Amino acid sequence: MTDMAGTTQPDVVAPVGPVLFAYDGSELAALAIDQAGRQLATGRDGLVVCVWQPADVGFAPVNKRHFDAADATEVHRAAEETAAYGASLAERAGFRAQGMAVEAAPTWKGIVQTAKDTNASLIVIGSHRHGGLVGHLVGSVAAAVVAHAASPVLVVRQRS
Repeated sequence: MTDMAGTTQPDVVAPVGPVLFAYDGSELAALAIDQAGRQLATGRDGLVVCVWQPADVGFAPVNKRHFDAADATEVHRAAEETAAYGASLAERAGFRAQGMAVEAAPTWKGIVQTAKDTNASLIVIGSHRHGGLVGHLVGSVAAAVVAHAASPVLVVRQRS
């Protein structure tokens, strides 16, 4: 494609993969989904990922039921339910969404690897503020995702 000055510009290619939402069951993760729905075109494919691991679960189950964190089967089931709930939020925000539970440690690696495996066009993640300058700007999981992801990342910060 050539612009008015005669300079050749690369053709703009529409996003190929889904928008990947990192969802941990928190209000901040729900806010990130909502904000993405406000910022992006509706009708896009969405993949809501809940990363889990036995013992150090890494998410808040949406149904509030108690489960044995050392039982991988129970943790996986709760992660699937959490991802499915996140997918329902993404559908309400205008995405054609599905949920997926991913076992990984640390959490950021599961998000980045899933984005790579699914050719995600964008990663959406909420950022909890932590101490220090970098922690003030971006939470630790979000910072690691930004640092390691090949996809663009939309970071939604918690409201003050």
